[in-house]
Amino acid sequence: MGRRRQSVTIRHVAADAGVSLQTVSRVINDEPNVRPEMKERVQASIDKLGYVPSIAAQRMSGSRSYLILAINDRERTIADWQGRQGVDWVDQMLLGGMLKCAEYGYRMIFELVDTHNDHVERELRAAIAALQPDGVILTPPHSDNPLIVGLLDQQKIPFARIGSRGGSAGIALTMDDEGSARRATRHLIDLGHRRIGFIAGSSEYSLSRWRIDGWEAEMAAAGLATDGLLAEGDFTYASGTDAAGHLLRSATPPTAIIASSDQMALATLELARDLGLDVPGQLSIVSFDNTPVVRFTQPPLTAVDQPVAETASRAVELIIAVQRGAPRPTEPTRVQGGLAERGSTAAPPVVVHG
Repeated sequence: MGRRRQSVTIRHVAADAGVSLQTVSRVINDEPNVRPEMKERVQASIDKLGYVPSIAAQRMSGSRSYLILAINDRERTIADWQGRQGVDWVDQMLLGGMLKCAEYGYRMIFELVDTHNDHVERELRAAIAALQPDGVILTPPHSDNPLIVGLLDQQKIPFARIGSRGGSAGIALTMDDEGSARRATRHLIDLGHRRIGFIAGSSEYSLSRWRIDGWEAEMAAAGLATDGLLAEGDFTYASGTDAAGHLLRSATPPTAIIASSDQMALATLELARDLGLDVPGQLSIVSFDNTPVVRFTQPPLTAVDQPVAETASRAVELIIAVQRGAPRPTEPTRVQGGLAERGSTAAPPVVVHG
């Protein structure tokens, strides 16, 4: 009768391979200075016996915890969950991060932290003390919160800053927000639009400014004006309604609008209906995020596809590399998204001059 998997220990592997416990530990932890033939022998015994290293054993054998802590904004995440709005940022982040962690024998733990809380530093210190993570992933707006960034830098914990261009601390990663806004704007220009409105996200997020920059740059490159075509939102549906109303009720409304979130794009679509505007016949709409809900609107929304899973996966890779001694990247890592073209964009209406 074969030995049950859970009863196999590092001692069984060492005995089967004819090596020391320390050698097996070095192979399991992927440490340098292990001869290839020795690594193959140990790995053969691991495969033969079905040994699965536990995190507890790994933590006892060295200084690593084999845990990556991912932190997201509590207030916005809970609001999204309670609203059941189809926002899948967290799902995509876990998809990319957890699968990549598993490749390296790590685990990901997800925590919510309120960046507006006066006790954010104490809250984060408690989480770090309890979990002792090998690395931390920050998402906006935490990525540029000086208290959080300063604390992690002081603790000498490798950390990734998604949605940040970084600086002297941490590993910066962006989803090419400026480039994505340029591509969305170019898509509309190529269709023939000349008055393209833009609904910006919350100014609390650096990426909101980058998206405005991309829209403005592409408009300028085409020789098109942006005066009166920028409206401020905060990523929410309600703010999208207000911003779209500001643009569409103006004396010279745009023929196309780019909204910095799916929720604001949905609000724009609904307001267009209320105003009797046909989409895309009289108004084209492009969204940011490409969450599942935008595929089922009427018409389905053209959307910038944010590479959240790929970015989280890359963040895990970079954290583990730095934890193992690789130098911290000094330049931001840019993960490029795409544009999913659907039925909400078309050529602008033909103006007949009498």
